[in-house]
Amino acid sequence: MSALESEAMEAEFDTVAGWTEEAVRALGPEYAVPAGCRGSGSEGALRWLADRLRLDAGTRLLDAGAGVGGPAGWLAAERDLRPVCAEPMAAAVRASRRLFGLPSVVALGQQLPFADGGFEAAWCLGVLCTTSDKAGALGELRRVLADGGRLGLLVFVADAPLPPPLPEGNEFPGEGEVRDLLTAAGFRLDDAADADLSDSPPTWTERAEAVQAEVARRHGDEPAFQQAEEQSGRVGRLLADGSLRPWLAVATAV
Repeated sequence: MSALESEAMEAEFDTVAGWTEEAVRALGPEYAVPAGCRGSGSEGALRWLADRLRLDAGTRLLDAGAGVGGPAGWLAAERDLRPVCAEPMAAAVRASRRLFGLPSVVALGQQLPFADGGFEAAWCLGVLCTTSDKAGALGELRRVLADGGRLGLLVFVADAPLPPPLPEGNEFPGEGEVRDLLTAAGFRLDDAADADLSDSPPTWTERAEAVQAEVARRHGDEPAFQQAEEQSGRVGRLLADGSLRPWLAVATAV
């Protein structure tokens, strides 16, 4: 995430992140990646980005807005690399360290504590729609990428005004807006495609659902859980009826 702009979003991305770690520890380590990727992409979407970003064991990669580290953990296992994670929610950072052993730092997407040009690649999954300062987030990613560095995005885009009820705090851009923001930030768009977020293997889906059920069993009566469920449910309804569209993009820092 970048800056979180509502109490409901903080519940979803901070409090529930800690509960997710707790549930994974109860169920087993094989549940960590599927649970950690909930809302951040399917296995097919992650593979599409990883292939086009040309990620291998030697790539210096930043995961900006890493959440509890599921996509970065998947990369570590699949491509034998060690992503660096940045995430503003402290509970999520603790979870990524404990579940995946990844270097993780608490940081806003607009204030990354890294040197100019320190990374060869970065990805930012489901993040731009959580902040009003999209230009600031993309500008900061351009700063920390070396010239010629590659950026991967998963963005939930809205092609028309969205029907209520809307999730609190989100600001969903149009595809054209994201393209313009990338250009303004110093990127050249190389490839883009709509994502199918239902293309993960059955075991992945089953494990993510098992973790969610365990979190509900432990914390279902708590207001933060109910807020987070309502928030994710609203996003889910917009995706299901086509009002929101998951969009993948790869761009080069120029």
